[in-house]
Amino acid sequence: MTPQAKLIFTTSLLLGTTITISSNHWIMAWAGLEINTLAILPMISKSHHPRSVEAATKYFLTQAAASALVLFSSMTNAWHTGQWDITQLTHPTSSLILTSAIAMKLGLAPFHFWFPEVLQGSPLTTGLLLSTVMKLPPITLLFMTSPSVNPTLLTCMAVLSTALGGWMGLNQTQIRKILAFSSISHLGWMAIIIAYNPKLTLLNFYLYTLMTTAVFLTLNTIKTPNLATLMTTWTKIPSLNAMLFLTLLSLAGLPPLTGFLPKWLIIQELTKQDMIPAATAISLLSLLGLFFYPRLAYCATITLPPHTTNHMKRWHINKPTNTTIAILMVLSTTLLPISPMITTII
Repeated sequence: MTPQAKLIFTTSLLLGTTITISSNHWIMAWAGLEINTLAILPMISKSHHPRSVEAATKYFLTQAAASALVLFSSMTNAWHTGQWDITQLTHPTSSLILTSAIAMKLGLAPFHFWFPEVLQGSPLTTGLLLSTVMKLPPITLLFMTSPSVNPTLLTCMAVLSTALGGWMGLNQTQIRKILAFSSISHLGWMAIIIAYNPKLTLLNFYLYTLMTTAVFLTLNTIKTPNLATLMTTWTKIPSLNAMLFLTLLSLAGLPPLTGFLPKWLIIQELTKQDMIPAATAISLLSLLGLFFYPRLAYCATITLPPHTTNHMKRWHINKPTNTTIAILMVLSTTLLPISPMITTII
């Protein structure tokens, strides 16, 4: 892909996201979502490999269906109430259709089947965009309509997402698929709290974006597609691998790392809302992630020779680690002590 084309697609991506998150009218929000979808498609299929083309096709069909549902939901609401304002979504049927459409856009269970396949067929940098930037506009729409969405439906979807994200990630060997199921599981935590405290959802999303960006950029630096090659990367950049270990544990939500903060606040808020069974269920289901994150961390840093992998050892790289990755990794592991300040800001 030429630099000019890359610039056009990246600008369109930013434009689409900005239009959606700053609009009050449903048609503008829908237009932003469409620009986003069209901008990311060439980035998914740029390698022209059959798997990439298949991923782009799946992504296009799913997002087109979800966009049609968003439009249908807003038109139904306008038909009954005469309102095109995003915050005035008051009709129950429209609210139900919109929740399904946004769940499809985000990859929330039971509309999650496309996400691991699309992520596996995309390059790592595009996978990063799909896991972070592309989720911002739907999360924003859900945030703006949070007073009128059905909390019971969202809670069921959230618990199901956390369960499926954990279970289906257990036996994966491809790192991108593991990160896709990790994303589905984290979306469950965001969805369960949005009807009660939408700001906590945004905090969770920001911290998840921070940690996932650090992991994706590290994997892109050490060029690792699966667990077998991850076992040989400790020779390449040992310091980066050591930090990857901590970032993965943070993504799992272990204290005293950054990833524990949103889980702690969400469980606290659910307890305040007398939703102790839901809090217990989602906490227990997140323990499934404690198998595959440490598995990744173990493969990355603790697997030393002799072992059974047949891959060649990598050459040690003496060039310094990218500053962006270094900053992201420090933030991904050390923000818990300043949690009182973060909670006052939100």
